[in-house]
Amino acid sequence: MISTAKQTLTRINCRLRGFIARASRNTCGMVAVEFALIIPVMLTLYFGTLETTNAMTAARRVTNVAQSAADLTAQAASLTNSDVNDIFAASSAILAPFPTNVVKITISSVVANASNASNTKVSWSKGYGGASPRSTNSSVTLPTGLTTAGSSVVMVEVTYTYTSPIASFITGPITMSEVAYLKPRRSIEVALDS
Repeated sequence: MISTAKQTLTRINCRLRGFIARASRNTCGMVAVEFALIIPVMLTLYFGTLETTNAMTAARRVTNVAQSAADLTAQAASLTNSDVNDIFAASSAILAPFPTNVVKITISSVVANASNASNTKVSWSKGYGGASPRSTNSSVTLPTGLTTAGSSVVMVEVTYTYTSPIASFITGPITMSEVAYLKPRRSIEVALDS
């Protein structure tokens, strides 16, 4: 009886080894299993990288919009409403291929008091894309050392609502904002002719 049990165990052991040897040589199904395990990770990395890159590109373009609008405004000695509309159009075009209908831009000329550099007030302000312009003669707090007594600064504020085109990882809108300051180049203050 013991020898029969031993023979049966030996046969099972041989068959099991043979099965394992055949299974290790047959890799057809293993590739499919590995692919099924790794594809979710690869897709997550791909779409996550794509969405992060798009959001970072949009943020960089928002900064470029603010800097460009401030630069274009600071180059003029005086502007008309038509000139300001052209600056808005040129600046917002920087956002392409991102949607430009959700950008808000405010351009303001901020003037320091002739006797006090920290007493700054809005001389004029214009808004674009639904942005409210700042009220004339309203006080504005600027970074320290930006103005001297009797000087002025062009201040551009940009707000952009970024929505991911894929929306698989970044599911809600992200509000991006930037403020740019530049001193006028051709005059003490950029005037706005009505």
